[in-house]
Amino acid sequence: MTSLSPLREYLLIAILSTTQALQEASLGIVIAALHPIGESFGVPNDSGQQSWFAASYALTVGTFILPAGRWGDVYGYKSMLLIGWTWFAVWSVVTGVSVYSGEVIFFDVCRALQGIGPALIIPNAVAIIGRMYPEESLRKNIVFGLYGSLAPAGFVFGCLLGSLFGQLSWWPWAFWTLSFLCLVMAIATIFVVPASLSSRPDRHISAAELDLIGTALSVTGLILVNFAWNQAYVVEWVVPYNGALLSIGILLLLAFGWWESRAEHPLIPARYFNVEATLTLVVLCVGFASFGLWNFYYFRFSQDVRGYSPLAVTAQNAPIIPSGALAAVCTGYLLNRFGASFVLTYAMIAIAIGSILLATAPVDETYWARTFVSMIVVPWGVDATFPASTILLANAFPQEYQGSAASIVNTLANYSISLGLGFAGTVERNLNPDGTMLLKGYRGAFYLGIGLAVLGLVIAASFWLSDLVNAKGRAKKDSSINTPESGPEKGQAVGRAGSDP
Repeated sequence: MTSLSPLREYLLIAILSTTQALQEASLGIVIAALHPIGESFGVPNDSGQQSWFAASYALTVGTFILPAGRWGDVYGYKSMLLIGWTWFAVWSVVTGVSVYSGEVIFFDVCRALQGIGPALIIPNAVAIIGRMYPEESLRKNIVFGLYGSLAPAGFVFGCLLGSLFGQLSWWPWAFWTLSFLCLVMAIATIFVVPASLSSRPDRHISAAELDLIGTALSVTGLILVNFAWNQAYVVEWVVPYNGALLSIGILLLLAFGWWESRAEHPLIPARYFNVEATLTLVVLCVGFASFGLWNFYYFRFSQDVRGYSPLAVTAQNAPIIPSGALAAVCTGYLLNRFGASFVLTYAMIAIAIGSILLATAPVDETYWARTFVSMIVVPWGVDATFPASTILLANAFPQEYQGSAASIVNTLANYSISLGLGFAGTVERNLNPDGTMLLKGYRGAFYLGIGLAVLGLVIAASFWLSDLVNAKGRAKKDSSINTPESGPEKGQAVGRAGSDP
């Protein structure tokens, strides 16, 4: 562990954890202010166009995190934090200014470019935490839990900004406020983050170490696949270019996998993966896709069907802050005691239950029945899944690859949210083709989320049961080794022990 004074350590943890909060805040702004933003661009009731407000941002966050982790390993984590905060601040300003264009596509492009900022920040913040503490230490687990605990608080803060300015003033001020906070974080990073925690080789850096070919293949492939699924909500699959883009994207991702298996310095070092890490990432993907649907469609259901105002829905989201914080902190202890497979199992149960509660909630039912319980339960899923996955990969990867480990987890989490919205959009459009059956379309999206969570539960539970069987087998083997097989051998062993000085 790098030696830091207690005050500097606490300030550093606060700065690094805030990266997660502000990334989620940018998502919360648009989800709470969907209708005011839509009205500004002439799409007040177009669900397909409005889904891009969130999906375009999550797309680039998830896509560019992958190479950003490698860039941090090579150029230094602190440098990437400063670049990321500055980029985030600039494009938050431009996103607000885009209102003057009146073009929804320009707004979506600004949102996508804004997402590159947190993509540069997040894996490098996690990498610094990974270098601060020894592997598998309780302190490290607790700090990762605290890092994850600010995600729900950041999301609700973003919803508050979006609903306050969107409902009572002018929504661009939400993005300009976010920009100011990003600049504050950039200044704090300069003075608080120590250079000793920023990995940077004292030598010439070759192009091979950056894996430029792998970066180009992965970024292009991920963008095309995600774009095709989310655009299908707007234009359906009958448009030829959409299927072509999906096919090209899949081919590029296959080429990326082939290239990574041969690259000298791959973005994703496969040699550090084992069955446990792979299954964990699969569960992470379906869990976050399910959570993204729960989150997005809860706001749509509450505003469009139940008729609540953005501020009212934001207030209804408040319970996820204490629940998520408690879940994230407890995850550190539960990981030490029971392991990742147990944590992932109960996390998938929580997400599935929360989705079932919203999918079956009557329109006129009081908030304090199923909806409130869902707000309490779901954070125990998502805020356990992320720290568990991050800790597991951070422990599996060596110190010089901490940025890559963090980037993999964050890429899959954010990309799954964006891709999940594309899947749900296809389901919703088929159930509500003419826009007159909102409730049916939204419930279809919730049921898709339930299916994804149950899939994750099956995988995680199998993983957990396998761990239990293996643990019993090891215990039995250890017991047989330590148990004497005969009297003479026992006496001989005792005699040897007694003869030792």
